[in-house]
Amino acid sequence: MRVPLLDLKLQYQKIKPDVLQAIHQVCEEQAFILGHHVEAFEHDVAKVLGASHAIGVSSGTDALLLALMAAGVKPGDEVITTPYSFFSTASSISRIGAVPVFVDIDPVTYNLDPSKLEAALTPKAKGVLPVHLYGRPADMDPILSLARDEDLVVIEDGAQAIGAVWQGRKVGTIGHAGALSFFPSKNLGGFGDGGMVLTNDPAIAAAVRRLRVHGSERRYEHIEIGINGRLDALQAAVLRVKLSHLDEWTQARRRNAHRYVTLFAEAGLRELLGLPTIESNDGHVFNQFVIRSKRRDELKAFLASRDIGSEIYYPIPLHLQPCYRSLGYGEGDLPEAERAARETLALPVYPELTEVQQAFVVETIAQFYQS
Repeated sequence: MRVPLLDLKLQYQKIKPDVLQAIHQVCEEQAFILGHHVEAFEHDVAKVLGASHAIGVSSGTDALLLALMAAGVKPGDEVITTPYSFFSTASSISRIGAVPVFVDIDPVTYNLDPSKLEAALTPKAKGVLPVHLYGRPADMDPILSLARDEDLVVIEDGAQAIGAVWQGRKVGTIGHAGALSFFPSKNLGGFGDGGMVLTNDPAIAAAVRRLRVHGSERRYEHIEIGINGRLDALQAAVLRVKLSHLDEWTQARRRNAHRYVTLFAEAGLRELLGLPTIESNDGHVFNQFVIRSKRRDELKAFLASRDIGSEIYYPIPLHLQPCYRSLGYGEGDLPEAERAARETLALPVYPELTEVQQAFVVETIAQFYQS
């Protein structure tokens, strides 16, 4: 039995007629840059997530970059963030000349540990960039409290977490601004790159709209230096079709996650694996279902030999990346992030995954530990 890490072909087959119709409409109109398809998608996302403003941009990375720029982060400022995330979490800070300051993660949630934030503050601190990793909301209350006390901006990295909920609010709408990614593997994925900035601040929204078109509000007049960061009309049209299915896909991911926990318990594997903690009210949307194993690399190879997909997110924590050596971090400085990088493995959890496939995944892992 083959179990891929993700099977977008199955998703596409179920929505193919609507997607092709949306693409056909854009092609007939021959209007590919911004326009009414982007505006309609922005309106729909804002309504679904409860944001005052949703601005379509070219990628999740650019969403972070533009949100930081619009919130007033400048060269030389420090932005506190997690070392355990995709590279763009930190690179977006660096690209504007600011400095990422890494604090360790909570070993259970894999998100930034708020208890370590205060010790990382310096007079240069300008913001905090929490990540809702794997689709699980970060612990936002202490982050927001510290930000209020220290006059910091909070930019949420919700690239993996569209629709996730923290204390009744959708992630990306809690801080000053939030960033979404529509990379194909995300819970709401396009047919290429795409992203979005969410905010309830009209000034930040206006700045992002300006910055995504080279800092221009009127053609050929540039108020500031921005970037070419627009969401394509084709992507918006496809994503708008998919948005109407997001809730059912999210519920399917949650069902699959709960089923995994039950199956692993029945197989007697709970003590051997670090499983995600699942609570009824934690708002997790499971972009990834991540387990821990001290024999992670062996397990990954064993699964691959049985045609089961898995992936390591992320094998090198950000503070140990070669390009960040100048920041002065060394091995052992952020032990929980480093341990997660050694032990974590993502298993298939996509909505179309069947019960039979999940059972096969768990049985195969049980065979690995029995061998």
